[in-house]
Amino acid sequence: MLIAIAAIRLRDLFAVVMLFGIYSLLTAALFMNLDAVDVAFTEAAVGAGVTTVLMLSALHLTRRWEDEPRHNPLLPLLVVTITGAVLIYATLDAPLLGDASAPVHQHVAPRYIEKGPQEVGMPNMVTAVLASYRGYDTFGETVVIFTAGLAVMLLLGIQEGPQAHRGRNAIGDQVVLKVVVKLLIPLILMYGLYVHFHGDFGAGGGFQAGVIFAAGFVLYDLVFGEGQARAVIPPNWLHRLAALGVLIYGGVGVVSLLQGRPFLDYSVLAHDPVHGQHLGVLLVELGVGITVFSVVLSIFYALSGRRRQS
Repeated sequence: MLIAIAAIRLRDLFAVVMLFGIYSLLTAALFMNLDAVDVAFTEAAVGAGVTTVLMLSALHLTRRWEDEPRHNPLLPLLVVTITGAVLIYATLDAPLLGDASAPVHQHVAPRYIEKGPQEVGMPNMVTAVLASYRGYDTFGETVVIFTAGLAVMLLLGIQEGPQAHRGRNAIGDQVVLKVVVKLLIPLILMYGLYVHFHGDFGAGGGFQAGVIFAAGFVLYDLVFGEGQARAVIPPNWLHRLAALGVLIYGGVGVVSLLQGRPFLDYSVLAHDPVHGQHLGVLLVELGVGITVFSVVLSIFYALSGRRRQS
């Protein structure tokens, strides 16, 4: 609450972005305390990690200091107060946190816990639920991410700045930093692969892996310059990769339909239904990872390209 109030009161937008990163990091710690490891992983990677970089890049398109408001803040404060009071009142009927008699612990959770190992065969129940039981919803979320990336590219575009092909960067000739980053980037990418392929057994999956991969290339861009980064991953690849990820996910569902089964029913992908579930989850997580990686990196390219021109 203190961080939220400070972010509202401050006029230094750089400090506000830093506070947002701290807020996300504390939220990740809260999720860890609630044993929601996968959610904590996502919050740390996206909220405290790549989102902070994207917001700092967007800050270059504006100014560091926010203008003083020209309207009376009492009316917005009144609206927010009423809305918050209504939301708090709506939670009074909700069961208490950890209440064993809550409906979710009486019907939904026991079904997944009891049948999940036999039907999906994955130790990580979160991955089983997200990628298999509610795979249709996750497919919709992947389409939303893809659409968001298209919207950013339509609004901003990925432009070639005047220094994009010269290999220049903001850090100059800091050899020690470049050497350290050269050692870190392969480890970051390997960790991204581990997070992706280990999502069946522990915290992780395609979403977190895509963000980690994008963070590695963002770090490469920041240290070695736009020209070097865009030579490795050209901007015109990104929208194709984002579409490819969605097509991989949706294609798995089409295959199951052609086999006479419901959409995204992975059990028909192999002779053994459990093996089919493993293969289907692996493919759809691959699609999610490719889409997330492409969208995050394309947004960074769009912001950094306009920053170079300004």
